[in-house]
Amino acid sequence: MTDVLHISIPEKTERIAVFGGIYSNHTALQTALIDAQNRGAERMFCLGDLGAFGPHPDRVYPLLHDHDVITLRGNYDDSLARGLNDCQCGYLDTRDNHFARLSYRYTFFNTSDENKIWLGKLPEMVRFRWGARQVLLCHGSPRKMNEFLWESTTPDQFLHKLFVDYDADVIIGTHTGLKWSRTLASGQSFINVGALGRPENDGTTRVWYTLLHNVDSELTTTFVPVEYDYERLAGEMREEALPEEFVQTILTGWWTTCLEILPAKERQRGKW
Repeated sequence: MTDVLHISIPEKTERIAVFGGIYSNHTALQTALIDAQNRGAERMFCLGDLGAFGPHPDRVYPLLHDHDVITLRGNYDDSLARGLNDCQCGYLDTRDNHFARLSYRYTFFNTSDENKIWLGKLPEMVRFRWGARQVLLCHGSPRKMNEFLWESTTPDQFLHKLFVDYDADVIIGTHTGLKWSRTLASGQSFINVGALGRPENDGTTRVWYTLLHNVDSELTTTFVPVEYDYERLAGEMREEALPEEFVQTILTGWWTTCLEILPAKERQRGKW
């Protein structure tokens, strides 16, 4: 497995789109790809965790290939590629791990061998220079694939150390399922792009991706809401006998699982 993919993007590139946590939500992915193109995205990236949670994981891969999305390996993808027994999601709670096992088992047996081989060839990180900035894409954090970096508990000092240790001006990740960004006094930026695969525990059915605009040495981050056919997705989930808890998250916008990992401030925003 390749650890870091170094790429180059044209100097005049102004907009890129970044997707995190697809979670087999092929319906939202298709909508987001079209939306990003309509908004002028010249390059598109996916930060991993293609499977999990949703139905028909193999429907995600053709969409990524057809739209030339540069994709890196998340913890879920790494587990599928290596045939591991769990998703390496980093949960500590017994209930969260129960649902994680159900999700992983379904995804493993419904992902083709061809796609598992492709996942095994994906890089863990992607690097490129964008204007005057060194940009690093990762899944959880550059030091650990499944590290949760939460807005409320991640201090500036820690982010600064990441920028120094990994020689980056911009670090872009996902894994938590909740979008946030912070620019330090030094001008370095950390961006969590959120998740495209399920709602943000805010009582709405929309999901999110991130559009970055770099012009005249100024970087702008826009979190883009995606309205998609969530009822169709919920119907497919029920047809595939996925847990009703997962279906209810899609239909209501409230998380019913993975709650124990949330810090107090993030959990207070939710219903449960």
